Amino acid sequence: MNSLDLPGRPEATRVVVAMSGGVDSSVVAGLLAKEGYEVVGVTLQLYDHGAAVHRAGSCCAGQDIDDARRVAETLGIAHYVLDYEERFRKAVIDPFAESYVTGETPIPCVSCNQTVKFSDLLETARELGADALATGHYIRSRPNGSHRALYRPVDADRDQSYFLFATTQEQIDYLRFPLGGMSKPQVRAIAEEMGLSVATKHDSQDICFVPRGKYSDVIAKLKPGAANPGEIVHIDGRVLGRHDGILHYTIGQRRGIGIATGEPLYVVHLDAEHSRVVVGPREALETRRLFLRQVNWLGDTPLQDLPTSGMDIFAKVRSTRPPAPATIHHRNGATWVELHEGEAGVAPGQACVLYSDDSNDARVFGGGFIERSERRADAEEMLSRLERLSA
Repeated sequence: MNSLDLPGRPEATRVVVAMSGGVDSSVVAGLLAKEGYEVVGVTLQLYDHGAAVHRAGSCCAGQDIDDARRVAETLGIAHYVLDYEERFRKAVIDPFAESYVTGETPIPCVSCNQTVKFSDLLETARELGADALATGHYIRSRPNGSHRALYRPVDADRDQSYFLFATTQEQIDYLRFPLGGMSKPQVRAIAEEMGLSVATKHDSQDICFVPRGKYSDVIAKLKPGAANPGEIVHIDGRVLGRHDGILHYTIGQRRGIGIATGEPLYVVHLDAEHSRVVVGPREALETRRLFLRQVNWLGDTPLQDLPTSGMDIFAKVRSTRPPAPATIHHRNGATWVELHEGEAGVAPGQACVLYSDDSNDARVFGGGFIERSERRADAEEMLSRLERLSA
C-alpha cells in the first residue's frame, strides 16, 4: 500500500490532480510527484475571463491557469487545461441565478463540486486511466470497511467539509485529499521548500464568478428584469417601505434594509411570489427545525432504518461555525433536522451538513439543502397570517 491507500507502487500509479493555480493544489501535485506517482495536472477553465464576472483573487481565472501551468513545469509533470465553461454555466451559474431570484441563498461552490469537479472532472480522470483524483481540499478520508469515509481536517480554520457534503460514496472511494492532515502554514512552508511560485499567493475568496462579492450585480446581469420592486413589510403586517428587488436582501440581514423605525429589524423572510421583504425582531429568526431536499446520507445505517425517535448527530448550517447538537429524522420519504440550540438567519437553499460529533476528527455524515425551516410558533403564525392576507 502507499500513502493514498491505493494498491501497487506509486511509480505504477497514475493520479490526476485538480490544479486550480493556488498553493494548496500545487502542493498536492508536488507531494505526490515527489513520492513517485505519475501525476497528471488538470486545470479547468470555468468562465469567460474577459467577462464582467471576473474578479481578482478568485479561482479558475486566467492568471490562475498560468500559475498552474508554471507549477507543472517546475514539477516536471504533464498538465492539461480543459474548457468547462459551458458546463459550468449550465450546472452552476444558471441554477445559482434561478435560486437567488426565488428568494433562496444558494451555495454555488457545493454545486460546482457536485457537478463540474467531482462528476465531470472525475470522469475525465477515469478516462485518462488514473487510479485516483486528488484535490487540495482540507478534509480527510480513510478506509471504512470496503469503502472510505470523510472526516473533518486537522486545521479547523480551513475545514471545507461543509462544501463537500454532497460527495457521493462512489466519488469518495475514488477521491484523495492529501492536505487533510496538515495546517495551512505547513502547506505554505512545503511550497516554499519546493520553490513553487505560488507559495505566497493569496487564497481565493468568495464565489469565483461574483465580482467584489456583490451577488445582486451578477443576478442583474444574468437575469435582466429580475429585480422587481415591492413592499418591505413588518412581520406583524405593517407596510414600512419599498425595495428595488428581493435579490438585494438575504435572510438575517440587518444593515442596508432601507428603513428606519427606531428598532433593530432583520430580514426574516423573502416572499418572491409577491416581491415582498418581510422584516422583524431578531427573535423571529430563531429556527429549530429544518426540512431538507437532495439529501446525501453517508452514515452506515440507511436513513430509512433510523429509529423512529431519530438519531442524535451534530449539524452545521454555516460554513464558519462549529457543528452543534441536533437530531435527524426520516419518515415517509421526508428528512428533517431538529436543532437542539436553535439557529438564527437560516435561509432556504443553504446547506445543513451533518457530523458524528463536534471534534476535529468528526466523521461527515453528509447533509442536504434546506427546503424550508420552521421558526418559533409565534413567528410562524405571523408569517402564515401574512400569507393568508396576500392570497
